[in-house]
Amino acid sequence: MALPSARFRGTDAAGREEETNALTVQVSASAYEQAMSHLGSASAPLIRKELPASASAGHIRLPYLCYRCGRPDPSGRPSVWGLRRTPKTALFASRPFDPHHSRLMTRSVDEAPRTIPAGRDLTLDLARVFCVLLVVFVHILFTGVGRGENGSLVIERTVESQPWFNAATWVANVMPLFFVVGGYAARAGWRTAVAKGISADDFIRVRLARLARPAVPVFIFFTLALGATRMLGIAPELVDAIAIGVGSPLWFLAAYMIVQALAPAMMRWHERHGGWVLLFLLGAALAVDAFRYVFVGGVLGIDPLPPTGYGIGQEVFGIPNVLFVWLFAMQVGFFLYDGWFARLRWWQLVLLIGVGYAAQWGLVSLGGYSVSMLGNQWPPTATMAVFAMVQAAALTLLHAPLTALMRVRVVQGAVFLIGSRLMTVYLWHLPMIMVLIGIELLLPLPLPEPGSPEWWWTRVPFLVAVLGAVLLLSLWLVRFERVPPVITPRFPAGWATPLAVIVFVLPILAITAYGLDFPLAALALGGCATSLWLTGSARTAV
Repeated sequence: MALPSARFRGTDAAGREEETNALTVQVSASAYEQAMSHLGSASAPLIRKELPASASAGHIRLPYLCYRCGRPDPSGRPSVWGLRRTPKTALFASRPFDPHHSRLMTRSVDEAPRTIPAGRDLTLDLARVFCVLLVVFVHILFTGVGRGENGSLVIERTVESQPWFNAATWVANVMPLFFVVGGYAARAGWRTAVAKGISADDFIRVRLARLARPAVPVFIFFTLALGATRMLGIAPELVDAIAIGVGSPLWFLAAYMIVQALAPAMMRWHERHGGWVLLFLLGAALAVDAFRYVFVGGVLGIDPLPPTGYGIGQEVFGIPNVLFVWLFAMQVGFFLYDGWFARLRWWQLVLLIGVGYAAQWGLVSLGGYSVSMLGNQWPPTATMAVFAMVQAAALTLLHAPLTALMRVRVVQGAVFLIGSRLMTVYLWHLPMIMVLIGIELLLPLPLPEPGSPEWWWTRVPFLVAVLGAVLLLSLWLVRFERVPPVITPRFPAGWATPLAVIVFVLPILAITAYGLDFPLAALALGGCATSLWLTGSARTAV
């Protein structure tokens, strides 16, 4: 006999509410009575009347129910998160019933055992890994190295000379998504920390250790390498060209640490004021951009910073947007965690993406922003804030196929392998690119001319070689990414952790503004070591 159909609202593996069509649940009488004892008087009668009175174990037809609270929810509608379009039969699990966050209805009897850990959305891990791999590949396309007609070394940014480059940056600049996913993870991590009685100071110390510890080896490498070039008398112009390029990704360390240090406070603002926080941050970012471009550049006539050397340039006045823009992206991650994007229908998500791109076009056309979105990344401009909304909507729209992809064991394994050493891949990929190019130059083999068809065809094998070298290096370096969930402080809370964050961030901001050189590399190494000493993380075994 066919089972009666119904509609069901439950939660997915990450705790978000989802709805499935035509769900009929098979329960035993004992499991049913156990559930009824927890659901309460408001919802129990609605279900109890569906149970066949003469059956010790039967099929019950469920109305809309929110299994976070067990209350009826007849106004619910389908969500794009984990939407199933075919009838499913679920077995009432025998594990203890959780009246607040029940996931008893999340598996069908015809499904294979889940490989996704409960309470974790692996599509976010996939997004993080994808972002870093895309950054690696883009940097490979940037490094065009070859020999001139007279045999001299030629270094160029090949991909920037392509006619499609500016348009590609409107899709390929995924760094806002990294901060959105970071905001999602911070909100989830903070809620867990609060439940365990972990303080904001402890929360920030752990996040500082996750960034500073992997950064120590790379700054040791930069300091020794740049010091050696000085002693060997290598041409400063060549060293500067390589060092500035190799140090370009380091801005992320400072920006991400700033927003993570402010995450507990920003979550309180988010809970109290919601969308008003986004409006404030966006307005502040636009104000900084206006001051930088209109007043500093137009009225005062201050030029951008030169490629090398120190001084005051337009970029210095845009540094406050490191705070406003990337905090905006993190706040978007809070909304993603809360399910705001998941409650939108697919066409609303598409509309949001379209409106976002239209806003970007308006900012570029009327506001004088760079057509290349990479030109808007440092210092970040309001266009990056708009992209955070666009990319969060796109991630939500693609959640169902990405979830299906993450059920493939090979994909899960690759994401785990790279994700478990993600900071190592991010920090070391450019040094490894330079090392492999150096090996190419030493070998008596002809180098393809940058931009030629042969050069483009060799980019994917070169990506595989770079990842292989970094993963081999990570066999030792991965130990620096292993940080305990709680770090015993060396000093009383209140001053040491904020000071450690400042000491860690400032030298890296200087590197981002003026380019990597020997003094700044040594200063950043000292900042990392000092910040770890101040927070007690230096005592963690490696």
